[in-house]
Amino acid sequence: MEKIYLWDTTPPYFDGNILQDTPSLTPFIAERSKKEKTGAVIVCAGGSYIVKTKHEGIDVAESFAENGFTAFNLDYRVYPYDHKAILSDVRRAVKWVRYHAEEYNVDPEKICVIGFSAGGHLATLSATNYDSGFDGGDEIDKLSSRPDAAIISYAVISMVPPFSHEHSRYVLIGRENAEKRGELMVKYSGELAADENTPPVFLWHTADDGCVEVENSINLASALSRHKVPFEMHIFDKGPHSLGMAKDFPGAGQWGALAFDWLMRMGF
Repeated sequence: MEKIYLWDTTPPYFDGNILQDTPSLTPFIAERSKKEKTGAVIVCAGGSYIVKTKHEGIDVAESFAENGFTAFNLDYRVYPYDHKAILSDVRRAVKWVRYHAEEYNVDPEKICVIGFSAGGHLATLSATNYDSGFDGGDEIDKLSSRPDAAIISYAVISMVPPFSHEHSRYVLIGRENAEKRGELMVKYSGELAADENTPPVFLWHTADDGCVEVENSINLASALSRHKVPFEMHIFDKGPHSLGMAKDFPGAGQWGALAFDWLMRMGF
């Protein structure tokens, strides 16, 4: 599989003592894109910001490509990197796809970030903590990192009690001092950071998720509603955490078809 590095130079916050691959994208081209311009999806696998699971990453990207959306699997940095490097990776990924959209016959204004669990938190950060481009970087960095949609799957949304996922919070911001940590807990909680500029969101969760409580999704949906941001949410009654495409689960397994339809209705 082709691997495209997000930076031609040393990535920001790079630490040579951390033995991880340089952040990259792996593309999966949709057949539909050979005939017409399509939207693109950027997939962020879960794994508590410690690892990235294949069934929530590459497998999902392949499924979306098979259903007509050119997909890019994002290999972002994880622990012991923290929020600064991790957030820069997803921002750069959106900008990279936007900058290279013509090469993939992708509409640069139809880019969706998809994430699962902690990767769902990263997708939420992408939708609520984006930048509008800056002149200090290269031509890619001059573009906005705001995605045009987000698909957020059984995600860690909140960094504040009572529904925060403490392990993910520690990995992301736990090594900051107490004052900075308090600021980031609010800034990186999707239900608190969402505003009227947040792009449309598709959420799904299972009611009996034993790892990340379903209130994470419910509270984000409430915030989106208050700010009049278009959203669609599906809560399925059964299913454990870390389902991926959930093909073996009769209820939750419908989420993929529902998400494909949602994207198509938005012109992806």
